[in-house]
Amino acid sequence: MHESRRKLLDQVRVILVEPSHPGNIGAAARALKTMGLSELAVVRPERFPDPQAQWRAAGAQDILARTIIYDTVADAIADRQWIVGTSTRQRRIPWPLLMADAVAEDLTSKLINTRVAILFGRESSGLTNDELQLCHCHLQIPANPEYPSLNLAMAVQIVCYELFKRLSSEDVAESPWDRPPANAAQMQGLLAHLQEMLIEAE
Repeated sequence: MHESRRKLLDQVRVILVEPSHPGNIGAAARALKTMGLSELAVVRPERFPDPQAQWRAAGAQDILARTIIYDTVADAIADRQWIVGTSTRQRRIPWPLLMADAVAEDLTSKLINTRVAILFGRESSGLTNDELQLCHCHLQIPANPEYPSLNLAMAVQIVCYELFKRLSSEDVAESPWDRPPANAAQMQGLLAHLQEMLIEAE
């Protein structure tokens, strides 16, 4: 892969939220490596590090070795400027809902100067509504409506593939902005400050 594409993919952090099976962490690491991504994080994993993660990584042990464990989703996305949340269910949250290929297309223009997080939820229940509220857009993978549930690592593979495909086939435009966007921690700080000022001003 061209070095400029690799640098763009390095802007993406894949975050697994409370994965229950260490094998899925290893398989996700393998999915990242095959598609040129390198940054994996986990939030409160049930078992990790674990030999099963190593076995399923199948050559992507370097990704596992760099994997960071976070206590909260907020910590995992604090330095990210664009957050994507994956969900298989229809929810009444007024956030943009895009398919995986559309998210990849959208991100190609943002990756120039934006650090991105893509959140994947629990194997049994996905992301909570509160976690999805932290995201700028929601991602869905089209599937059989009679059985839309994907294995966690399979979902990671599909999203990483769409990003890799898009960045490998198209030129990425330069960002029109001369400053990087605010990250999640800065936005939460702004919102807290605004709330404080509004309360003070009654």
